[in-house]
Amino acid sequence: MNRIDKPDAFDPERIRRKVSEVRTIEPGGAAEEQDGGKTVELNPLAQQIALQFRAENYSPNMITGLLRLLEFTMLFVIGYGITSIYVAPSLDMMLFYIGVIAAGSALGVLLLHVADTYQIPSLRAAWRMIPRLLGAWAIAFATMALALFFFKVAENTSRVWFMLWFLFGAIYLVAERQLIAYSIRRWARNGTMERRAVIAGGGEPAKELIRALERQPDNDIRICGIFDDRDERRSPSIVAGYPKLGTIAELVEFARLARIDMLIISLPLSAETRILSLLRKLWVLPVDIRLAAHSNGLRFRPRSYSQVGNVPLLDLFDRPIADWDSVAKRIFDIGFSLLALLLLWPVFIGAALAVKLTSPGPIIFKQKRHGFNNEIIEVYKFRSMYTNMSDPTARAAVTKGDPRVTPVGRFLRKSSIDELPQFFNVLKGELSLVGPRPHAIQAQSHDRKYVDIVEGYFARHRVKPGVTGWAQINGWRGEIDHDDKIRYRTEFDLYYIENWSLLFDLKILFLTPIRLLNTENAY
Repeated sequence: MNRIDKPDAFDPERIRRKVSEVRTIEPGGAAEEQDGGKTVELNPLAQQIALQFRAENYSPNMITGLLRLLEFTMLFVIGYGITSIYVAPSLDMMLFYIGVIAAGSALGVLLLHVADTYQIPSLRAAWRMIPRLLGAWAIAFATMALALFFFKVAENTSRVWFMLWFLFGAIYLVAERQLIAYSIRRWARNGTMERRAVIAGGGEPAKELIRALERQPDNDIRICGIFDDRDERRSPSIVAGYPKLGTIAELVEFARLARIDMLIISLPLSAETRILSLLRKLWVLPVDIRLAAHSNGLRFRPRSYSQVGNVPLLDLFDRPIADWDSVAKRIFDIGFSLLALLLLWPVFIGAALAVKLTSPGPIIFKQKRHGFNNEIIEVYKFRSMYTNMSDPTARAAVTKGDPRVTPVGRFLRKSSIDELPQFFNVLKGELSLVGPRPHAIQAQSHDRKYVDIVEGYFARHRVKPGVTGWAQINGWRGEIDHDDKIRYRTEFDLYYIENWSLLFDLKILFLTPIRLLNTENAY
C-alpha cells in the first residue's frame, strides 16, 4: 500500500471544504434536507429500535476520565490517611505532607496514563496490566524520592510512611482494576458504555465494514441499523445480520429519536459526489460523522483517522461540545446560573409583582420550543402579553406597538427581563447560558417556517440552545420581519458552534448586559 498525503482521487480536507461551502446559508435549500420542513415518519421497526436506544450511555472517554479522577482522589486519601494515623505531624508539617501527597498522586496518574493503562483494552485485561501498573506506580515513588533528596527535605519525611503509602496504593490499584475490568465487561453487555452507530449506505461495502468491526476484540461500537436510498437490488434489506431501517431522510429522524453517537458512511472513497450529497443532509445532526476507509488501499495522514481496533475511519465531522467539554460547559452553566439567581432575586420579585398586579393571568408564560437535537422543551418567561391574546405557537411575531403586549410586558421585553426565568431551564439542563436562541416550534417569517428559508437551519440544534448567544450580542435579536434576518442569525449561531470554548462563552456572557442597552429591535 502506498502512503500518500494528498491523493488526487480523494482528499478528506477537500471534502470538508466542500461541505463548508454547502453549509453557507442560502435561500430555499432546506427542502431537500427536511422535505420542506415536514416530519419524516419512521417505519414501525425503525421506531421500535430507536426507542430501545433512548437511554443515556457513556463514552469510553468519559469513563476513563472519571477513572483518572477517582484514582487521583483515592491515592490522595490513602496517603493522607496514613499520614494522619501514623505520622500525626504538626500543622506546618501536615501542609508539607499534603503537598507531597498531592504531587505524588498526580504524578502516579500521569505515569499510569503514559503507560497506556487507561486504554479500554488495558482496562479489560486487568491481570495482564499488573506489571505495567505497578511499574508506573514504582517510577512515581522513585521520582518523588529523588525530588525529596535533591530538595534536601528527605530527612523531614517518614520512610515508613513512604513505604506504607506505596504498598497500600499498589494494593488499591490492583484491586480497583479488577473491579473496573468486571464493570467494563458488564457495561459493554448492558449498553452503558458503548458508541452507538448507524451506517449510511448498504450493500457489499456495509457488509465488509460490519465484518471488520466484528473481528475487533475490543470493539465498543453498537450498530443500530443501516439506512440507504437504493432499492433491494443494490442494497438488500438485511446486511450481515443487520436490518436496513429506511432511507437517508429517515436516518435523520432516527438519529434524533435515538441517542446515536456516530454515523458511518459506508461508501467507496471514489464516490465523492454521493458522499457530498449525503453530507449535505447529515451534517445537521449532533453526531460524529466518519467515512469507512478499511477497504481502501490509500492511506492518509494519521490525524485524519480515528480507529476502532484496527479498522480505520476517516474523520469528517466531530460532534460539537462532546464528552468532557460538555461536562465543563454544564459546570459553567450551573455555577453562573446560581450566581445570577443570587444577585438578581430582587429583579425576579419586582418583575413577578409587576406582571401579577397589572394584568390578570399567570406570572410565568410557558412556550414549546426546539431544544437540543430538535427535542421539544418548555421554556419559561415572565408573561408579557394579555392572557386572552397570548400566542404560544408564535406564528404571529411581536411587532412594534403590538396591542397584545401589556405596558409592563413592553418594558420587560425591551430590557430582556422577561427572559430571566430561563435560568431555571438552565438548571434543569434544557438550556445552556450561552448558545443559539431557541425558537418557537411554529415560528415563521412571512408565513414560511424558518427551516423552509434557511438551508441547514436545524444544525443550530446540534448543541443546547442558550439564554443568550453570539447572534444576539451582534444585533440579531428581536423581530424577524425579513428572511435575511433569520439567515444571518443562523450564520452567527453556526459560527458559535464551530468555534465554541469556555472563554468564548465567558465573552458572550459579559457582553450581553452591554449589548442589551440597544433595544432597537426588541418589541
